[in-house]
Amino acid sequence: MEPKTRHCAFFQNAACEYFPCHETEDQEHFNCLFCYCPLYALGRRCGGDFRYNERGIKDCTRCMVPHRPENYDRIIGRFREIVELVREEDARHGEE
Repeated sequence: MEPKTRHCAFFQNAACEYFPCHETEDQEHFNCLFCYCPLYALGRRCGGDFRYNERGIKDCTRCMVPHRPENYDRIIGRFREIVELVREEDARHGEE
């Protein structure tokens, strides 16, 4: 099923004071569903267009991956990696 036919795969809040939060020439298809990108937690393995700034903080201002409707499956498909990352982190700290 194409993302345009799945209403759960696209959300836009054009009334948001930050819309669009990234520069884009295609505001009509700007997806706000993953406003805070779940792939951020994967660090360098996220697959997006990011850089680390001078303070060592991940800067995703150039990345459009979570804002393109066609990337819904790409992001959802990586949730298992995020869960595993959390599980490993919890195990390192003695939590189950």
